[in-house]
Amino acid sequence: RVHGDFTLPQKMAARRSVPLVDLKANYQEIKAEMDTAIHAVLDSAYYIGGPQIKTFEDEWAAYVGVGHSVGVSNGTDAIFLALEAIGVKAGDEVITQANTYTATVFSITRTGATPVIVDVDPDTMMIDLAAVRAAITPRTKCILPVHLYGMCCDMDALMALAREHNVRVLEDASQAHGCKWAGRKVGVFGDIGAWSFYPGKNLGAYGDAGGITTNDAEVARMLKMARNMGQEKKYYHEFVGYNHRLDTIQAAVLSVRLRHLDEWNARRVAIVARYNAELAGVGDLVLPKVPAGCEPVWHLYVVRTGAQMPLHDFLAAAGVGVGIHYPIAIHETGAYKDTLGATGTFPVATAASKQMVSLPVHPNMSTEDVDYVVAQVKAFFERK
Repeated sequence: RVHGDFTLPQKMAARRSVPLVDLKANYQEIKAEMDTAIHAVLDSAYYIGGPQIKTFEDEWAAYVGVGHSVGVSNGTDAIFLALEAIGVKAGDEVITQANTYTATVFSITRTGATPVIVDVDPDTMMIDLAAVRAAITPRTKCILPVHLYGMCCDMDALMALAREHNVRVLEDASQAHGCKWAGRKVGVFGDIGAWSFYPGKNLGAYGDAGGITTNDAEVARMLKMARNMGQEKKYYHEFVGYNHRLDTIQAAVLSVRLRHLDEWNARRVAIVARYNAELAGVGDLVLPKVPAGCEPVWHLYVVRTGAQMPLHDFLAAAGVGVGIHYPIAIHETGAYKDTLGATGTFPVATAASKQMVSLPVHPNMSTEDVDYVVAQVKAFFERK
């Protein structure tokens, strides 16, 4: 069967188990290609700083459309290093959104700066630009939009707001590999971009990995030193740096998987097209709304319902892998309830955390898998 411009893989036998993510199936699809790349690293024994790192960095920069890419240890460290690279420090404020994953805010705290969270748009769940404008103060150093679920906010409007107030922009694109705004890939709009290559991402490694993209050659040079103990030449440490390097094996894995990213993203788009067609009007489901101008890559397919946990549990019992991204807003976590929790209630993000259910959307789903998920969702709402 064909959906959009892409034919989903077919499976002849009916399946009653549909995982939220299927990394085993994904590996099998590219096994020969991947094994060759990994064994090349093993044969060389060049585990740290091998040539595969620069190869991937160059490939990723070209794919995103920026001048420079710096591989690092994970997405959390990518955000932290990127914030430091644009001068964020103690006494500064960084604005981000209340429905992000904790790593975004942890990284702000780690710099010594103060995280300032704002609510999100009630339709798209992207950062609310009116709330951002209201939150800007003389201490604001950076706006940090998070491209959740594989989509993004109006980046033209956000950049105009940043320029108006002379503040920097760091794009947290950890869930948006290949997403576009107005025809350009995210990661090119801000002063700098941070990426997670966690295994379950659209572009994921086989372990922890992250990256930073920028058009500033000097920023890239300093980031490469910062990730490697503050050194450009071995044992000559120019400043206090970190051990936040990207491993050679992970770089090799990412180069292989990058070759397939556009195809895999197209499969995700096809799956979501079928979900949208089949689930429209079912129960009280609120389907994802994409901001006009955004071309999403659907890292997650997040629906909202007043029956969050009953639907979650029903689907799990039927063999459907489901998730909640995320079950608690950042200002309600134990880490921040005494600080950020005192700064506001953020009603949209708070309410959404009690409504969201993530359905499976990954490139190794078959048409039968998608239809089974749809059937189970409908069965839940058809119960008497």
